[in-house]
Amino acid sequence: MSKVIHLTRHAQAEHNVDEDYSIPDPPLTPLGRRQSEELYAQTAELQQSADLLVTSPLKRTLQTTIIGYRGIRARLESQNPAKPIIVLSRLQEVNDFPCDTGSSRDELKQNDEFRGIDFESLEDDWNSKQGEWCMITHAPKRDFAPRSVAVRARARWVRRWLRDRPEQNIVVVAHGDILRQITKTSPSKAWANTEVRKFTFVSDGDDEADLVALPVETEARAGSKDPTSGEMAKA
Repeated sequence: MSKVIHLTRHAQAEHNVDEDYSIPDPPLTPLGRRQSEELYAQTAELQQSADLLVTSPLKRTLQTTIIGYRGIRARLESQNPAKPIIVLSRLQEVNDFPCDTGSSRDELKQNDEFRGIDFESLEDDWNSKQGEWCMITHAPKRDFAPRSVAVRARARWVRRWLRDRPEQNIVVVAHGDILRQITKTSPSKAWANTEVRKFTFVSDGDDEADLVALPVETEARAGSKDPTSGEMAKA
């Protein structure tokens, strides 16, 4: 059986409404919550078959995960031993805008909506946008080419991590720009809010751990193609 990776972009968040990227770690809008409910409804089979659930630590991805994939979460957490949601810092968005900079580990732990999620794996500096968390630095009308070696390395790390996991049916919730880096697709190939695309690995041993889209690539989509901060930065 080939490993299948279900890559998901988060639902609509507050910064998507008016393209206001100054909002720190924005949560979902009421529409985004409805989109997440629609994601749940559209993925009934996946809710019963996925054997790992992984998310970026930003609020909008966490909320999309716990609403849209609550069936997966409940089923995996009820197993013996339990298999909780994995919060993976390297899935955070690539840009250095406030909207793409995550909250502190302590703030996330204190949020009642995220009760039961383990944030202990988050590094102390995970939201610093420095070092291995290096951002793509923006300038007016700058071409959004993936110039940051750190971002490309982070995307490669994610692909290798996913390939090395023992699970064969993995759901990932992340952001439009990092998803394009992970899949090595053009910035022009926009991801809709709550869009799910299905991939597998080209091989078991290539250094890049490249992904290839499966024939029925799009599994679900409840929202519009709101632009990412990276797309707006090049406008």
